[in-house]
Amino acid sequence: MRNRASNTLSKGKIRQSWSKYNLYNMQRFRSPSTTNRTFFQQKWSAKAASRAYHGEQVREGQWKRMFNHRIRSVIPMNASDLAADDGSLVSSGRGSGLDKGGKPAYQKRPIPYTHMTFAPLERRLDVAIFRALFASSARQARQFVIHGAVTVNGQKMKHPSYLLNPGDLFQVDPDRVLYATGHTKTPYERRQGRLARRSAKEQRSEEAEAAQEAEDSKETAKEGTKEAEKEDTKETLKALLAQARSVMSAGKNTLAPQRKQELRGFQQAVRRVLSRSESSTVLADSLEAQFSQLTLLLKAKRSEKKPDKKDVKPRPEDAFATDKGDAAVASAKKDAEPAASDKLSEAFAQATLGNEVDASELSEEEFDTLKRALTQMRDNPLDNSKTYSTPWQPRQYMSAFAFIPRYLEVNQNICAAVYLRHPVARPGSAEVPTPFGESIATPAYGWYLRRRW
Repeated sequence: MRNRASNTLSKGKIRQSWSKYNLYNMQRFRSPSTTNRTFFQQKWSAKAASRAYHGEQVREGQWKRMFNHRIRSVIPMNASDLAADDGSLVSSGRGSGLDKGGKPAYQKRPIPYTHMTFAPLERRLDVAIFRALFASSARQARQFVIHGAVTVNGQKMKHPSYLLNPGDLFQVDPDRVLYATGHTKTPYERRQGRLARRSAKEQRSEEAEAAQEAEDSKETAKEGTKEAEKEDTKETLKALLAQARSVMSAGKNTLAPQRKQELRGFQQAVRRVLSRSESSTVLADSLEAQFSQLTLLLKAKRSEKKPDKKDVKPRPEDAFATDKGDAAVASAKKDAEPAASDKLSEAFAQATLGNEVDASELSEEEFDTLKRALTQMRDNPLDNSKTYSTPWQPRQYMSAFAFIPRYLEVNQNICAAVYLRHPVARPGSAEVPTPFGESIATPAYGWYLRRRW
């Protein structure tokens, strides 16, 4: 593949890409001159310019098989126009040169049929992904499909040449979309990402070793405690059994069978009591710990709670404040503004470090500002492990190419789109996006029409 095809400045061909070089080529592109050129040369140059944009990743032979001289178009049928134009005006003046009345509204604007030459390419999966703003170029969309980051109707699709049908839903991995449409990383950010990944790897290895050591120590301690508990229970059971046996042997002849059965039941009851006593002590300890923790939290919340401004009653001496007092209050407020901003910045710094934030000393406006900043930081965090620059920003020169055709319904939240229908031509417009005018579209259609038919 021609990886540098979209970055060429010598030939100045326009590609399906958001590159700044492509934007420069679009700005300086001019239609080829028709003076001193044959009709064959005009058609060939128009075909070369249009094919560089439409399906430049598709082979010429493959495109010729896709070409269809039948073009889809629609005409809005207005009831008033149909009632006024019943064909009588055209039939009465046919052959006589008479022109009675005006044309209907849908006939005043010509339909650009030749702009629909490359409409079959819009059905391709990679082109549809590029049109839905999920990739920065058609070749990048092709790469996403081949790497298995695209699904069609819930099934993974690895063929970029898959032709979509009306109603098909395709979805791209959101991380790939953010990488394609996001700002690229600077060398400093790439270095920070490498250092962060290296430190995270070392930390994971250290944590794994510490966890393994802790598990080994826990297992050894559990084994020791289990063995000790087993020995204690065995000793107690042996002592109880020995006592029961001694009682039963001493009163072998005197004890009744009912008493012997009671002794056997007594042994089983002792075993149950031992097991239940251990579980009850553990349960009591856990409940007591939870209760103490809840009480501590309740005390902390009560201590943080402060009286509101509405509850504070105004003092009578404030009503008789003089102008000097007002000036003093205003100066005090001005002096307090930088302190408030310092408190806000300190609170935001504590929030970025992951510590608890004391918002009791902030005003309502500062609290709202802090809340918005924290919400934005939560939704768009700084993550050096991502392949794109974080916090996420749209890439440069994207606005010039950010448009969605009418035959696609896109949901940017889940990075999914529905191919509603095939593109059609309408009076005055065509639904196939193209940067070329009719001087390029018509000769290109004539070239393929002659070659094909």
